[in-house]
Amino acid sequence: MVILLRPHFMADALDVVTRSFNINNKLGPKLEAAAEQNAILRIGWTNAGDPVPKNGELGLCPAIPEGAKIRALGTLGSWTAAFGKGGTFTIQGDAGSFLGAANNGNVITCERSAGNYAGFAMASGKISVLDGCGDDLGSCMSGGLIVVRGNAGLRVGGGMSGGIVVVDGDIGNDPGAGMTGGKIIVNGRCPNPPDGVVLRPISEAELADLNKDINDENFQIPNDSVCLEASDLSNTPTKERVVSAGDLSMIGLVPTNNSRNMPYATCDTVALLGERSESNTPIALPLPLFPVIQDGNLLANNKKNNSSKVVENQPFIVHNNPRNIDFLSLHIDNLVHATDTLSSCGGALIDMTGMPSMNAEEIDGMLVAIRSLLGLEKPFGFSDGVGRIESLHSSAAYHNCDIAVCVIEDETGISEAASLPLIGRSTKSNLANTYTESGVSIGFSASADDLAKLCAAGLKFVCCSIPADDYQIIADWLSNLHAELSETLQRLGLESIDALSRQNLRALDYETAAVSGLRLTGYERPLPHWFAR
Repeated sequence: MVILLRPHFMADALDVVTRSFNINNKLGPKLEAAAEQNAILRIGWTNAGDPVPKNGELGLCPAIPEGAKIRALGTLGSWTAAFGKGGTFTIQGDAGSFLGAANNGNVITCERSAGNYAGFAMASGKISVLDGCGDDLGSCMSGGLIVVRGNAGLRVGGGMSGGIVVVDGDIGNDPGAGMTGGKIIVNGRCPNPPDGVVLRPISEAELADLNKDINDENFQIPNDSVCLEASDLSNTPTKERVVSAGDLSMIGLVPTNNSRNMPYATCDTVALLGERSESNTPIALPLPLFPVIQDGNLLANNKKNNSSKVVENQPFIVHNNPRNIDFLSLHIDNLVHATDTLSSCGGALIDMTGMPSMNAEEIDGMLVAIRSLLGLEKPFGFSDGVGRIESLHSSAAYHNCDIAVCVIEDETGISEAASLPLIGRSTKSNLANTYTESGVSIGFSASADDLAKLCAAGLKFVCCSIPADDYQIIADWLSNLHAELSETLQRLGLESIDALSRQNLRALDYETAAVSGLRLTGYERPLPHWFAR
């Protein structure tokens, strides 16, 4: 396979990423020792103390542990000091987007300006910015304190559910949009808030508590500041979720020119992921399947039997408590706490559906922070909706992901059959000559036929829900899938799951042929409009 990384003109971006990984790798072993000795680690100075300011390094210092202290000099990129766990970080300079994202206890000080999404999804701790910041300050935060001196941009506190944001300056439009809790304190010009947000004077008691929390003799919030908070949401209408319009029942599996295999013939159902180089650790899927489960503790079974081996050997995608072979699903709801288990899982899948839109530099910053905790040798990938398939695949290829998962149930209503040509075209144009493997996430528990059909359509693996939250039911389901998938391959005269192709697929009705581009059974060709230009 020819492996293409990034174009040569992106060498500067690769250099920044490499430098950032090197800094994190060197800092890691020193953090605990420095915390015990109450020492300050410095970034941006030589050993002799001469200043060598950093310029654009990103994703630095993730998950700073309690007691550790770090001081940096220069202009840092995005996702600096993310996933904090109680340490102290000070930057003598500017910071990019997502400063202190998913903070859970860090005390962070930026002595100049910060970019967009400072304090994104933070749960606790304190962030101070001394010279203004960009848009979406405190977005989706659930706790903690953010203090900004200077102006802030649009949507301050958007989607926040708790915590306090203080801005000693002017703010942009839509402050508190979508907030359900927490407070936004503004000492400056504040536009009229959007629906669901009320603006009121700050009380004396609130002011006293706030200034006590800020704990700065040189900075006090005055009593003419205003407070924004969520209004009564009891009458907020709920939106009905749009789901896929179908399944795979109207797609058939047919043999080509191969003879039927004997029932005792062995069939290979294994899919390998993460084969980037000799240094990384690929993951072997006994079935081309990633079952999705909420809590990995369900997969622990003290009774050792044949069925337990099936579960023990099958990697899952897990939201909490993954085993060492499982992929940890990272999404906005578990971002603060999930990073604690990154070092002990088998890989990471970042759910982009609930994350803010990010440019390439911001995604690089996120990946440097996450992969510094995960380990560079472990596989990782992105997932996103079928409506954003081109963006998903192009971003996955650009950032050298091992897997890219297309989620069918993304509220577009696009059916599984209609998704196949969308995924196929995008895979061909964006993932050719890369090691990024394309997968799909469906909204139901897969059968063996479903696995075979989707693999025949060119997908490497399938993600789906488990049939029930019961260990034995999961074990029986996996055992039956393996047996039935082997029978399907035997019937088709194939020795491996990799031998399946679109030649083995048929649309069983006109509508499925019309949206999928598959050969219509009986007609044995795609419908004519698929040849039109």
